[in-house]
Amino acid sequence: MARRRPRLSPALLLIAPSLVFMTLLFAWPMLVGIGQAFSGDDGPTVEYLRRMVDDPYFWPAVRNTVLLIVVLIPLQFALALGMALLLRTRPRFQGLYFYIWVIPLAISDLAAGLVWLAIFTDRGYLNSVLETVGVGGYSWLSYENPTTVYLAVLVAEVWRATSLVFVILVAGLQGIPKDYDEAAEVFGASYWKRLRYVILPQLRPSIQVAVILRTILALQAFAVAQALAGRDFPLLVGETYHWYTTLQNPNVAAAIALVVLTVSMVTSVAYLRLLRDKPGTTGAR
Repeated sequence: MARRRPRLSPALLLIAPSLVFMTLLFAWPMLVGIGQAFSGDDGPTVEYLRRMVDDPYFWPAVRNTVLLIVVLIPLQFALALGMALLLRTRPRFQGLYFYIWVIPLAISDLAAGLVWLAIFTDRGYLNSVLETVGVGGYSWLSYENPTTVYLAVLVAEVWRATSLVFVILVAGLQGIPKDYDEAAEVFGASYWKRLRYVILPQLRPSIQVAVILRTILALQAFAVAQALAGRDFPLLVGETYHWYTTLQNPNVAAAIALVVLTVSMVTSVAYLRLLRDKPGTTGAR
């Protein structure tokens, strides 16, 4: 009696095109980039990593990227959560509020940078207002004022990308039944206790998605800072672009991109472990 061939699972057949597509789109370029970062004319080498570390712009780019993420992510999350909770109360003109708050989603990174450049430049709108009230102008984007350059980039990034976190949290709040919140209110729980013990635990999956996505995108921030300050405010992805296009060295560019990839993977795993559901919580729906 002939043995029957094992049949492929229907589920595997359904996801096979996606697996092939993801492999070609992500895995293969990643392997090529790793090869560029560690291979030279004479075989494996760490020369490109050494050149990356010795570059005078590399460590300032690391510092600026870390500072941007450490301040930007909590600030965006707090603003987005406040806006989402406000919409949950169904105020008047809630649809108008929603559409106004998501306008930045329709604007490209470079366009957002140019908008804020028109505000912070020496002859921009902000200095015009200050001179009108008699305060006088200020060189916000001068290399001599790194603090104000950082604040300008931070404000522009907050305006540009908070709407993404806001949309994710609004979608998560819509899936939370109000029965739990109303029951806690009946038993005398204050609003802050209901937020901490009822709403936020059930919002954990959306928080995971929002925080991981925004951290990865913040690591890739480039166009806004480039439009506002150029290399006076270097970032990691900006250095990748500079090495690849200006210096014509794709190997060092691949090494810097590998640093961004590694940090993205490590932070994503850390967020997943930190925000995972724990036994006895109300995170599961």
